[in-house]
Amino acid sequence: MPEVRNTENPECSTSHNYKTTREHIEPTTTEHVDPVVEQVEPVVEHVESGATETTGRYSLPPRSNRGVPPKRYSPERETGNSRYPVANMANGNLSNSAKAFVAALYTEQIPNSVKEAQGKKNWEEAMEVEMRALMKNNTWEKCILPKGKKTVGCRWVYSIKYKPDGSIGRYKARLVAKGYTQTYGIDYSETFSPVAKMDTIRVLFSVAANKDWPLHQFDVTNAFLHGDLTEEVYMEAPPGFSGGFKDGEVCRLKKSLYGLKQSPRAWFGKFTLAMKEYGYRQSNADHNLFLKRRNGLVTCLIIYVDDMIITGDDVEEIAQLKRNLFSKFEMKDLGNLKYFLGIEVLRSKRGIFICQKKYVLDLLAETGLIDCKPADTPLVVNHNLHMELDGKLADRERYQRLVGKLIYLSHTRPDIAYAVGVVSQFMHQPQVAHMEAAQRILRYLKGTAGHGVLFKTNGHLNVELYTDADWAGDKGNRRSTSGYFSLVGGNLVTWRSKKQKVVALSSAEAEFRGIARGLSEVLWIRKLLEDIGFSQNAPSKVMCDNTAAIQISENPVQHDRTKHVEVDRHFIKEKLEGGIIELPYVASKDQLADILTKRSQRKRV
Repeated sequence: MPEVRNTENPECSTSHNYKTTREHIEPTTTEHVDPVVEQVEPVVEHVESGATETTGRYSLPPRSNRGVPPKRYSPERETGNSRYPVANMANGNLSNSAKAFVAALYTEQIPNSVKEAQGKKNWEEAMEVEMRALMKNNTWEKCILPKGKKTVGCRWVYSIKYKPDGSIGRYKARLVAKGYTQTYGIDYSETFSPVAKMDTIRVLFSVAANKDWPLHQFDVTNAFLHGDLTEEVYMEAPPGFSGGFKDGEVCRLKKSLYGLKQSPRAWFGKFTLAMKEYGYRQSNADHNLFLKRRNGLVTCLIIYVDDMIITGDDVEEIAQLKRNLFSKFEMKDLGNLKYFLGIEVLRSKRGIFICQKKYVLDLLAETGLIDCKPADTPLVVNHNLHMELDGKLADRERYQRLVGKLIYLSHTRPDIAYAVGVVSQFMHQPQVAHMEAAQRILRYLKGTAGHGVLFKTNGHLNVELYTDADWAGDKGNRRSTSGYFSLVGGNLVTWRSKKQKVVALSSAEAEFRGIARGLSEVLWIRKLLEDIGFSQNAPSKVMCDNTAAIQISENPVQHDRTKHVEVDRHFIKEKLEGGIIELPYVASKDQLADILTKRSQRKRV
């Protein structure tokens, strides 16, 4: 009897062979089932040695994979035997130090649980260091849980900190409270997370590339432990260190801890007071950006929770700020910016290049698609995704987790912004077709893992905007999709693809709404650059490929088809008359924002 194998999935060959064999040798009467089963056992043991056993007129083939565990996907980067290896890794233009840093990102795997970390010396030492810091700071005290109170769980989160040369600086383990179990009004009240806008960070990258500013990165050690905790919060014993706790004992927190809902607010308040003492002010465009001007020079500090980037042209002030922060808080100097929030920042003579290559590879490995066949585009032609009446439902938790990761990935991948915007519309009740569309995005990322955004030196900081709209593109409810690209100094800094909230009655109306949304972005960027010290004297160009929308914007006569978008029309007209923007016409073939409103083609005609 020939061996039956599943060529599509070799992992299934063992179970498939066993099923086929049982179908041939299983008798038709029930009273002889047990003797047959007993007879199969010694046959299987003999087959493991590679020989062929004959039972009556049935011949059992050898099974070389018996006893071998099935293949499990893990974040391994070596795919030399893969039929579709990962390509486009973008290493050709990197310096030797940058290549060394990129290689170091993949030399060590980060554990996901205490069980994986135990037995590994580096991670065990990191947890010991964290516990000593918590004890030194008097973060909690042991007590018996009072009646009627509940505890907050906790877990370990692991990461690796790298030196400026790309080598591993230290292994970091952080004890994080499960703040999602807290109850408002009982163990927390006001919350705020000091999270900088990724748009602001990209604007700073463009300014740094055009002005040749340095980019320094600093990390605050145990930042949230600097905040005082006023609420009554009880936490479970830390995993792996519960040996010193008696039965019924828990931790009553005296200082804020990572994960608690009120911790970011306490830390950011303390950090803001310190920065104001040093003469810095918060930008009105982004309150997480601190600025200081001195003798015509400027220093910028932007903070994302406890990671901060410092840039500017005032070398003396940057050195003084570094000394002040190191005296006030326990910090680490990570050197030139290379890896920030999962984003690889690589600098060369051509400019500053950002990508999320490691993030893409980890996502492919996590979803089991590291060896998949790449796709040419993020979405198929005429995808027509909508909620089907009898559509088969997909795993909602898995879908939401996947789309959430794709949304974060779009911070450096504008080419998937439209596709991610489409699949994110079905988060509440995803169907199989939606899951397949999300997986196609992963297949596209497989072939473009090293793609990102390059900030070049263009010699100016002018603000430009490309805006476009796809009229009635949604086949389900006939709403339009609008998108815009904004550029600072010739570099792409912000982009957005979003379905409009109401149905547009004409293409001009759809374009009108898209221009209004893009204009709001232009005003914000101009305000941000003004705070940094680069005021825009010339009007910003807003490129549009719809002549009707341009004519209506410049024509003061009220038109019947614009009376229901009168607010947007007057908003655009006011900025035109004020000399803040211009509305030049751009041909559709030169419209950069076209990929944000519809499925991208392989080749543009």
